[in-house]
Amino acid sequence: MGPDALRTVGIEQAIADQGHRVVDLGDVAPKPHADDPADRDGVHKLAENVAWTRALADVAKEQMTHGFPIFMGGDHALSSGTVSGVASFAASVDRPLFVLWLDAHPDFHTPHSTSSGNLHGTPVAYVTGQAGFEDYPALDVVVPPCNVAMIGLRSVDLAEKKALQALNISVADMRYIDEFGMKAPLKAFLDRVRDENGLLHVSLDVDFLDPAIAPAVGTTVPGGATEREGHLVMEFLHDSGLVSSMDIVELNPILDDTGKTARLMVDLLGSLLGRRIFDRTTWSF
Repeated sequence: MGPDALRTVGIEQAIADQGHRVVDLGDVAPKPHADDPADRDGVHKLAENVAWTRALADVAKEQMTHGFPIFMGGDHALSSGTVSGVASFAASVDRPLFVLWLDAHPDFHTPHSTSSGNLHGTPVAYVTGQAGFEDYPALDVVVPPCNVAMIGLRSVDLAEKKALQALNISVADMRYIDEFGMKAPLKAFLDRVRDENGLLHVSLDVDFLDPAIAPAVGTTVPGGATEREGHLVMEFLHDSGLVSSMDIVELNPILDDTGKTARLMVDLLGSLLGRRIFDRTTWSF
């Protein structure tokens, strides 16, 4: 339903308005696989998640050869497939992959550490090669933890906190943003991507934003990014010229308020693709 909502509010037109040719490949469908694991107690829909990861990784690697893929979801578990597929492509062209994780949560659990059993809390741990994913497809390429930056965190479990502190992942939580703003951590990360000739995958979760402006997500956490902060991040990303692929995830239209979250996500994508304030019509009420 999330991808359909984005289509309904005009994501294709918003991309085309920035001068790009758009090809909608429709919805990916996982195929049964002989090696898919059996579901187990304490982990929800393990076999289904593994099947999706495999399917999305194949699609992501292939579509990187054709342009700028935008993966629409669905919950954030899809990034286990999209990021691993993009990483495989990056390795094939001898370039490092960097990942910008815009989210209230670090999603750094494993199937063994999660208390909720929800695998949307695991993709960053998976793509960075952490232990505990023996049921998942073996990674062709591991994303080094130092190539990951997380911005907007404000809900981190103790197990995740310990794991993040043990690794060289760049983290700017909302306390940091409140004190120093979005520019400093984002600029430092983008400078690294540029210096190392990297490809940049951006994974944008609806709950990066404050639920007052983006209510259509099942994992709302108060105190998120404002609309202006969200656009500023996207404008910086556009100016960098470094972004090569993107996820837009966790949009649940059942929870939306007359489509305002879906429209905001499309507006943010427009900013990433180059739209500026002066490109917009200002309506008077």
